[in-house]
Amino acid sequence: MKVRKEYTCPLEITHDILKGKWKTVILWQLKYHERASLSQLEKDIKGISQKMLLEQLHELREFGLVDKVQYEGYPLKVEYFLTEERGKRIVKALEIMQELGREYLQEKRTMDIL
Repeated sequence: MKVRKEYTCPLEITHDILKGKWKTVILWQLKYHERASLSQLEKDIKGISQKMLLEQLHELREFGLVDKVQYEGYPLKVEYFLTEERGKRIVKALEIMQELGREYLQEKRTMDIL
């Protein structure tokens, strides 16, 4: 992901870091796993390709939201997790977004019934 040289507001860079179809979903799934393998994330996130998942995880790692641990031995085992400093903090914002989305969907369903 390309980060601009200048921003007029800190929210802009946060938006650039999180924008895209999958990043918030990946972070949300990692909220439920202390550590998750690539195959676990693929299973939990319907419709994402392995290539896209790896790209998005790489970008999230670049910004310190996600990290990984790679175990020695065969077969290769890699697990991803939210970082304490930024990853778990951003999930707090996602929780608010989740609640707003839930409220909106509930209101929309109510309006559709009327």
